[in-house]
Amino acid sequence: MSEFKRIAPEQAHALRAQGAVVVDIRDPQTYALNHIAGSTHLDNHSVSEFIRNADLDAPTVVVCYHGNSSQSAAAYLISQGFSDVYSMDGGFELWRTTYPSETAQGTHE
Repeated sequence: MSEFKRIAPEQAHALRAQGAVVVDIRDPQTYALNHIAGSTHLDNHSVSEFIRNADLDAPTVVVCYHGNSSQSAAAYLISQGFSDVYSMDGGFELWRTTYPSETAQGTHE
């Protein structure tokens, strides 16, 4: 079984530019206020459907607040059959200071 990889926002940015799926596991209200443009919000209610519909081999970057919770979520996705999963160190907080113009508001992208 493979393991997820921890990456910096710069690496996540490059993967995103190449079409990687970015999933945000922060709470829905915080996600609606600001998130990585093009990301998908995941929570306990939506994760099963996401897994059912996902390309398990597509690069997937997991983002949380500061890069801690995303590690558990990335490990969970690996356990569900995903093969190319990344946890972004520093979380959304570091992303928004690194790429402030590449964030969005609202609940849907």
